[in-house]
Amino acid sequence: MSVKAFELVPAVERALLMGDKARINIECIECCGKNLYVGTNDCFVYHFLLEEKTTSKEKLTFSVQKQQHKYLGLKKPVSELKAASALNRLIVLCDNTIMLVNMLNLDPVQSGAKIKGVVTFTVNENPVNGDPFCVELGVISVKRRTIQIYMVYEDRVQIVKELATPEQPSAVRLDGYFLCLALTTQYIIVNYSTGASQDLFPFDTEEKKPIVKRIGREEFLLAGPGGLGMFATAAGISQRAPVHWSENVIGAAICFPYVVALDEGFVTVHSMLDQQLKQTLPFRDGHIMQDFEGKVILATMKEVYVLVPLPLERQILDLLASQRVEEAIVLVEGAQRNIPKEKFLVMYRRILQQAGFIQFGQLQFLEAKDSFSKGQLDARELISLYPLLLSSTSTFTRSHPPLHEFADLNHLTQGDQEKITKCKRFLINYLKEIRSTEVANGYKEDVDTALLKLYAEADHESLLDLLVSENFCLLVDSEPWLEKHKKYFALGLLYHCNGQDDAAVQLWVRIVKDELQDTTRPDLYEYVVDFLSFCSSQELVWKYADWALQKNQKVGVQIFTRRPVDEEKAGKLNPDDVIKYLHKYSQAVTQYLEHLVLDRKIQKEKFHTHLAVLYLDEVLKLHSQSDQHSEELSTARAKLRSLLQQSCLYRVQLVLGKIKDTNLNLECAILYGKLEEHDKALHILVHQLKDFQAAEDYCLWNSEGRDLSYRQRLFHMLLAVYMDPAVDNDTLVMAAVDLLNNHAEVFDAVRVLRLVPGNWSIQLLCPFLRGAMRENMHSKRMSQVALGLAKSENAIYKHEKLKYKGLINLSEKKGCQLCHNTFSEPECVCYPNGILVHIHCAAKRNRDSASKQHFTNPQNHT
Repeated sequence: MSVKAFELVPAVERALLMGDKARINIECIECCGKNLYVGTNDCFVYHFLLEEKTTSKEKLTFSVQKQQHKYLGLKKPVSELKAASALNRLIVLCDNTIMLVNMLNLDPVQSGAKIKGVVTFTVNENPVNGDPFCVELGVISVKRRTIQIYMVYEDRVQIVKELATPEQPSAVRLDGYFLCLALTTQYIIVNYSTGASQDLFPFDTEEKKPIVKRIGREEFLLAGPGGLGMFATAAGISQRAPVHWSENVIGAAICFPYVVALDEGFVTVHSMLDQQLKQTLPFRDGHIMQDFEGKVILATMKEVYVLVPLPLERQILDLLASQRVEEAIVLVEGAQRNIPKEKFLVMYRRILQQAGFIQFGQLQFLEAKDSFSKGQLDARELISLYPLLLSSTSTFTRSHPPLHEFADLNHLTQGDQEKITKCKRFLINYLKEIRSTEVANGYKEDVDTALLKLYAEADHESLLDLLVSENFCLLVDSEPWLEKHKKYFALGLLYHCNGQDDAAVQLWVRIVKDELQDTTRPDLYEYVVDFLSFCSSQELVWKYADWALQKNQKVGVQIFTRRPVDEEKAGKLNPDDVIKYLHKYSQAVTQYLEHLVLDRKIQKEKFHTHLAVLYLDEVLKLHSQSDQHSEELSTARAKLRSLLQQSCLYRVQLVLGKIKDTNLNLECAILYGKLEEHDKALHILVHQLKDFQAAEDYCLWNSEGRDLSYRQRLFHMLLAVYMDPAVDNDTLVMAAVDLLNNHAEVFDAVRVLRLVPGNWSIQLLCPFLRGAMRENMHSKRMSQVALGLAKSENAIYKHEKLKYKGLINLSEKKGCQLCHNTFSEPECVCYPNGILVHIHCAAKRNRDSASKQHFTNPQNHT
């Protein structure tokens, strides 16, 4: 697609160059700064001063002043001109001879330095010599198949290299050590330093004029077969796609990012970035095209023109105006290397922002988001398109000049509701993505407030996520918006974000009471309780605790049971105060005490006693009201028994006084056990409850954590209850037999055998006797093992003592090696290596396994 990238402006008109001499033709041109040199077919060199001027209509023109002209005296056309400004010299090729003339007065140099036998030459724009006052030339000699390298100084020339080519060269360009040559049948790259060559591609230079242009460091543009402009590097590869120009190209030039080509009737402009034809300008009778320091100059036989590039910004704006977004972005990215970094970044971001709005207007949301992100768009530019989304306190004004032509979203979509919905959905995604990035810095309030409004309007699930995370939503704007869309729960969260917890809870309570309709949280009551349990304001907790407990004691008490433990340590919420407050809520106070006693394991007698009494009251209440075997009563009794068994802190006598006159016999037995009145407890279990298993369990849990003798005493007491001679009951006899057989290892077998009636058979007590014998044998053998180990250790000590045969010299001047005090008694411990220590120091060392101080002898035996 076309774009106006250049304008063709006349520079040197026919009359100024030749006057009334009709036979004068332009053969070559050269430009250096404002100096324009023209070589003609009658051996003249003309010097013009080229000045740029801008008209009132901002159109570029050129003012040309002729400085002078000089006849070279060879009566041959001037073939080529090259300026060497560092030397103040103009290099002229005329009649196969290179000569040097002064750039200002065009006089030949006095030394007469010349290079003869030259077909064509090129200047090395990437010199390897390093001398700023020297110009390197690559010369095609009239000698067959020869290239020569010269160093040109102010008043002399010096040949430095001559190399042969496989075919006769017709065109040459030089970059560093690399020569790009057009031979008779192909293009090649030659390194004149190493002699290495690289074939590029075939081209018949006898049929078509070859073109070799240096376009950058070690990169060349060549006229290829099939009307292609081919790029090639010094390594022989192409890093750019070719451009498709005319079959009859005469000349080519580079004005980045464009390739400009001249044929018999037109000037064509192709992009190096996407290889597309961008512009075609009619230009008849043209035969010269050269680029000089960013200027592209063309010439016919009689006149000189300048191809003036339009400012890059104008080209890009033209592309954007025609909604060719991709081309505009490609153009600005490709031009980066020719623009100062800071200027480029400003221009690039603005163009991306403009491109983004064009794509947004076309509903190309993915592309628009990418452009906005890369262009670091101020999100308020986009938000301002949406009516009422920008906060009322915002001082934002749109960019000038404007980034787009839209008044608002209605203008953009022409009122189409489907398009409006899509645009709002896009804005949600875009704001959600940028809100936590640096792009939103400085206006996070506007971004978050707009996002909240969009979420509320669309009933979006992310509304709550926004409010429970760190956000900058403005309350003054968001409050009426949330009320309008009946998002009362979200409004409560917003109050909380702004430190207005009382207003938040008050609003949520109204929702729970059905004074306001909002179904966002079906479990809002539980949420409020949870919120209060972590609320730091004690005043707020006490204010709404009654409401929560009246609605549901079991849930409401969580306000106190879920609170952080450190609050109690800091004295903010005293458990005594909470218990006093909860006295009118029986279920709640029980749960709170369970929290203190069972969960937090607080070791305070009053909490344990209070909980035990509450458990007992609940059991007695259920016992009087319901079936004796109800599940509820069984559960309550189980909780009471568990507490009575596990806790050692409650006031046993108090609880026993309340329970003694009831038929809660099992609980009563547990309490007697706590008082060490085991005979009473066992009497209840055996004679009143007749629960022999409970009696065994009683002995087990009461002796848990005690020594074996204590457990043995309890089991003997139980056996005595079973075998009470005053009670003749076969059931008790069988219980005694089972007790002995099941717990043989606990009993003292001798005492049992004395107690057992003589009429009991061996077979009846076989399990007990077997277990007792096994336990007795085990104890005896363990004692023998211990005795054997002791004897062995004693023998080792004696052996070590015998090994030490020297005399022990003990005096008051010698000191203990452990405590470093002197000896005051004629007693000591002598280690095998001769070290003397106090007896008490040696004993302490042996007891203290943590110190483990090792002496030279690793056995450490005395």
